[in-house]
Amino acid sequence: MNDRIAELYLTHHASLHARHAEALTTTEYDWLIVYSGKSHPVFLDDSFCPFRANPHFKTWVPLPDHQGGAIVVGRSDTPRLVYLQPEDYWHSPPADPEGYWPAQFDLRIARSEQQVRDALSDLPGRIALIADHTVPADIASLGELNPPALINLLHFARATKTEYEVECMRRANAIAVQGHRAAEKAFRSGASEFEIHMDYCRACGQDPDQLPYGNIVALNGHGAVLHYCEYQHDHDSPQAFLIDAGAAFNGYAADITRTYCTADNFFAALIDSLDRTQQTICERAKPGVDYVDLHLEANTLLAAVLIEHGVLGCSAETAVELGIMATFFPHGLGHYIGAQVHDVGGHQATPEGTQRPPPDDHPFLRLTRTLQPGTVCTIEPGLYFIDMLLQQLRASDAGKQVAWDRVADFRPFGGARVEDDIHITATGHENLTRAQFAALQ
Repeated sequence: MNDRIAELYLTHHASLHARHAEALTTTEYDWLIVYSGKSHPVFLDDSFCPFRANPHFKTWVPLPDHQGGAIVVGRSDTPRLVYLQPEDYWHSPPADPEGYWPAQFDLRIARSEQQVRDALSDLPGRIALIADHTVPADIASLGELNPPALINLLHFARATKTEYEVECMRRANAIAVQGHRAAEKAFRSGASEFEIHMDYCRACGQDPDQLPYGNIVALNGHGAVLHYCEYQHDHDSPQAFLIDAGAAFNGYAADITRTYCTADNFFAALIDSLDRTQQTICERAKPGVDYVDLHLEANTLLAAVLIEHGVLGCSAETAVELGIMATFFPHGLGHYIGAQVHDVGGHQATPEGTQRPPPDDHPFLRLTRTLQPGTVCTIEPGLYFIDMLLQQLRASDAGKQVAWDRVADFRPFGGARVEDDIHITATGHENLTRAQFAALQ
């Protein structure tokens, strides 16, 4: 497997270099410095916040934890990696770069921030710099910080993944599925949210700071909170369980959601219907499909699920027309995924940065582009029973279409969501997530 990653990385590296060289030429820059970033201290404290490397940096090197270094890209020269390996007895310095990737760089080892600055100071011509707020002032002064024209070109192109990137996400999904299986087992044994969360991390072999995002581990009614991350310690007679949790490989993310029920009851039947609907939506994801249209179609399909389970008394088309689905499905169908969980460029209509915002009545949709081969996105429909939104719907005329006694039956279970990561291919799609679940059976 490592040989395959090595082979794919060589092609990936060449593709990245060509992409960046073209962007530099178009925007009339000679060089781009990509600063990895560094952790910043907690306010009025000497401890530090969790660190996430600049995603532009992570696309070049499998160093998601590397702080204080930089990539230098020119139009033709071999890309340079300035690798900060400080002399430090308080912390463990980064290990020597090794493996399949360092040979592709002009490697410069720096022992201090000043040496990083020195290794970046010999670049002639016009320089761009991509960095966050942690970049030292003397490095920030070397170039134009985060120029929109250049970043727009890179973000638009990043939607199309190389085979190396797709393979990294396959492996991230394989790791995450191990965690999901452990979490389901813990739930069925009566574990608390905190215990389930810890079992998930243990099975993935990644601590919470290494995971690509904070796990959502929601028992019973907590499933109605879309980004629930409380991890309660009590057991509270778990009946339903929603887990949205991922993993990382070489800095690339997986993002998976599953929902379970302890009993073979009406909520379990709803989960089954939602799962089938999610697979139907996945099957319709292919090159040339407008993701906005796919999201709108998902709303109609989810309305049909609510009708099937006695929640709505109108047609699916009427439920969508009256805005009822904004109560039961209040988020978007999915998003790009890659070096970031919510990867960039989802609303970008052109390489120059023109935006295509989501429809006014679907403001939370993160992806509005047409699917193309090489893109990787999530498909994550859900149905929820959220008190605040239910109250608003009940007070409206559209609330007359709702069977409120049936809603009361579902409220204690919170909600359900099913999410897979899919890779759009030339002829359809590859489901990165379900392939890994199937491999464990």
